[in-house]
Amino acid sequence: MTALGGPDRPDRGGLAGLPGSRARRRREERASALRSTLVALVSTVVVFGAIAFVAVSSPGWSAVQASFLDGSIFASSLPDIASAFLVNIELFLVSEALILVLALLLAVARSSTAPVLFPVRLMATIYVDVFRALPGVLVIYILGFGIPGLNLPGVPTDPFPYAVFALTLIYSAYVSEVYRAGIASVHPSQAAAARSLGLTQAQALRHVVLPQAIRRVVPPLLNDFIGLQKDTVLVSYIGVVEIFRQSQIIEAANFNFTPYLAVALVFLVVTIPLARLTDWLIAREARRGLGGSGRSAQAANALSRGGQAAP
Repeated sequence: MTALGGPDRPDRGGLAGLPGSRARRRREERASALRSTLVALVSTVVVFGAIAFVAVSSPGWSAVQASFLDGSIFASSLPDIASAFLVNIELFLVSEALILVLALLLAVARSSTAPVLFPVRLMATIYVDVFRALPGVLVIYILGFGIPGLNLPGVPTDPFPYAVFALTLIYSAYVSEVYRAGIASVHPSQAAAARSLGLTQAQALRHVVLPQAIRRVVPPLLNDFIGLQKDTVLVSYIGVVEIFRQSQIIEAANFNFTPYLAVALVFLVVTIPLARLTDWLIAREARRGLGGSGRSAQAANALSRGGQAAP
């Protein structure tokens, strides 16, 4: 009997939690997952099979196959192309280190609100607007050919420094906006709480705001650096013999475009794992949420007591 004197009724929620019900639900979920996988597999085979059929049955397929899919040229050119990719890696690493520092300085300058820093904020805004508006190839051409053309004493003629300089100028403008978005995402109460504990504005920015902001923008930063890795091929236009320029040399020697597919393969091998890592970091950040106020409060308390912030 129930508390009101009515007849007892089975608890549907309790029945749903019985072992037999749970096992049946798991079997249904597995069956549904299997059906979804089979449908996805069949649709993928059909779509890519149709694309392959259209390509192979096209009138010019034999000419394309001879020009782009020569196995012997691919095998002979791949070692030289992979070796030239080391120049791209060097460009990427040097430029990335400079970009991270310069972009952070630009973001902090643009995020400042002090009236006395208005000229700095204005110059940072002009810099970001200009280099986001200009095509990257144009900047590379101007720096790579314009500066050596001045014939100034002591100015290097090697195109590599100008390639690094151009990539740094271009990507610092984009990355600074990523940093600035991260700084803006930190609630103003974080900085206010740090100031109330005795920290200066610079200390609050360094120990409370920036750690949270940088952690939040790691996935977008990785996306930008994937783009940077690909854009290192643009410096071939000013004479840097990197992976793309090396493929052009081999293509000109063999009158065949197959080396370009070797370049594509190298970039796929490098870029796809980075893209998956970025997706994983984004998913992890979504699961964890955008917390971090606890660590920031600990840092503010430690600094207010004259200690060091927790790492």
